Amino acid sequence: MLDDMYALVKDNHRMLRAVRRHQILDTFGKWILWGIILVAGAYSYFVYVQPLINGLHIPGMSASQTATTTPWGKLINYFEAWK
Repeated sequence: MLDDMYALVKDNHRMLRAVRRHQILDTFGKWILWGIILVAGAYSYFVYVQPLINGLHIPGMSASQTATTTPWGKLINYFEAWK
């Protein structure tokens, strides 16, 4: 009976270590996944979105004139009027 108890304890210990190992790997995997998502988001912003925003500037106009003459500037001014 003592040998059976010892075998069950060893099996239980093996399973608990496997569960704990899975939890640790899962946690690191989530951190890595979220890191990749955040880096990809920042990269795509600087590569794709920022050039589009810079393209809204009209050469020869000051920033205040651009804010009122571009479609985006008009939209921003419209929503600022609600403040």
